Amino acid sequence: MIQDIFPHVFHNEFEVKSPTDDSFFYYFSDGAICLTEGDTKAVPRFSSLSEEDRSRFKSHCDFLFSIDHMDFFLVDEASVTLTDTHGLCLNKVSILRELTPMWLSFSAVCASQLHRFYSASRYCGCCGAEMIKSKKERSMVCSSCGNTVYPKISPAVIVGIIHDGKLLLTKYAGREYTRYALIAGYTEFGETLEDTVNREVMEEVGLRVKNIRYYKNQPWGISDSILVGYWAELDGSPQVTLDETELSTAVWMAPEDIPDDFTNISLTHEMILLFKNGKINEIQEGNA
Repeated sequence: MIQDIFPHVFHNEFEVKSPTDDSFFYYFSDGAICLTEGDTKAVPRFSSLSEEDRSRFKSHCDFLFSIDHMDFFLVDEASVTLTDTHGLCLNKVSILRELTPMWLSFSAVCASQLHRFYSASRYCGCCGAEMIKSKKERSMVCSSCGNTVYPKISPAVIVGIIHDGKLLLTKYAGREYTRYALIAGYTEFGETLEDTVNREVMEEVGLRVKNIRYYKNQPWGISDSILVGYWAELDGSPQVTLDETELSTAVWMAPEDIPDDFTNISLTHEMILLFKNGKINEIQEGNA
């Protein structure tokens, strides 16, 4: 999955530090991400900027994290405007899934999550005063009342439902993403994760499940989530009652009928591929 970047090591410990010319930087603007130009997109370094832009960007950035000994920073788009800089261009954020190698894609997803957090936390939700970045931890602190907020991480479940040698695959309604997926949904307050599995399956496809088994989890910065994967068996009729506001289709598929267009980036894709490749024992044991 996208976070499996071995032999590289992700370091998310909070630090306050300054960039060097070799440091990488992320710049987001109006739903777009700044990358190098050309067929092979890459995350730019400060050294790729002109001397004037380099000084400007370095003066308005914050340290995000490191991968091995490579430091990554976030440039504040509210303070710095990206002008016509040679060799750089803005791209749709959807490109994050496609960056190579995998560790670079993972860094971009993590950076986009922190960018959303900082951008959405400029003013206090309690008193409306300006928020400032903490010097002690990864948080935003109200300059007036002291209210402290942290990056949003929402728990959500992914459910692979098996019945009679088939897996239930779904497609979202009204989304740009058109590949098959699994039943998924966010955990509500007062729910256990298993409660969420039962509720989401009933709400989206009108089915009951049993023998719910934990499989694996994944940090998924694209939606500020921690995804928790479960396998379950159908309990009762396989007749689907589709919630058309959430899904456009839901079908039972045998392994040989599942398309070959899945990657191993997401937990959803890993679970689908595990079933498609006939690794039933791994599913039952809860490990790949």
